[in-house]
Amino acid sequence: MVFDGMKWKRWFNSSFPKKENLMKRLPPVRGKVSANEPLAKKNWFGVGGAAQVYFEPADASDLALMIREMPPVPLTILGAGSNVLIRDGGIPGITVHLGAPFAQIRVEKDKMICGAGAKVMDVARVAEKNHVSGFEFLCGIPGSVGGAVRMNAGAYGEQISDKLIELSVITPDGDLRTLTQDELRDSFQYRTCLFPTGWIFVGAVFQGKYVADSAVISERMALNRRKRENGQPMGARTAGSTFKNPEGTPAWQLIDKVGMRGARRGGAEVSQKHANFLINLGHATAKDIESLGEEIRSKVYEKEGITLEWEIKKLGVDK
Repeated sequence: MVFDGMKWKRWFNSSFPKKENLMKRLPPVRGKVSANEPLAKKNWFGVGGAAQVYFEPADASDLALMIREMPPVPLTILGAGSNVLIRDGGIPGITVHLGAPFAQIRVEKDKMICGAGAKVMDVARVAEKNHVSGFEFLCGIPGSVGGAVRMNAGAYGEQISDKLIELSVITPDGDLRTLTQDELRDSFQYRTCLFPTGWIFVGAVFQGKYVADSAVISERMALNRRKRENGQPMGARTAGSTFKNPEGTPAWQLIDKVGMRGARRGGAEVSQKHANFLINLGHATAKDIESLGEEIRSKVYEKEGITLEWEIKKLGVDK
């Protein structure tokens, strides 16, 4: 069960006693399970509270068991932590992280067969090494395969759904399904997919193109890296693009027009290098970052009449 912020808060305050030992109510899974797991070091912003229960499944069947037999509490999937803002009160219920068992990448001729926990940039590197073209645009995109599919990540006019030919999911009933290319058709839009939020992606197959000379792949990847290094705050504590680009005008231009480039709230700052990036200067709270983002949205709407939509996913509850 996937909850937004308000539903989380209502559930946490009423439906499920805070002091009840959730650990004792879990099914006999094989993966790593821990209580009150700190999450600040597990996301790119470096902020946020703890997971009430943290679970790293041993494999897809282990995860399916948890889903089928877990108590009725919220379930959150945490990927590489690159496109999320974890609130200071942490994440109630069960937080699932797809670790090493889901990080495998295999190449079969011109196809990339990936676990949902594999890093997107690793997919690009493995494709390059194996002479498979079509994934150069991924080389600077942070995050995991599962998260990239969920948000239909893209760059330079390409998006990951264009390459996707097979997707393995676990449904809220704990059933493992594999969706074919025909079933995937018309399931994606700009920076989003249309699958139910309760579906958990565990694996994907992407179609590339084999090329005899991988030098052309390397050149494209190097060019894309230079573009990102020149235009984005590389090395900063940031979660990537903050807002989706509304039709007609890039989000960063709107943020610039309302004078928010370089603005600060507590330990959070709007990047001087790229105004659509929020940065943790080293002492920010999640509240600082979220409040700064909401201030941007308010000013853009007030002055430009445009509602910016968060691209970063906000998880958990306020402290």
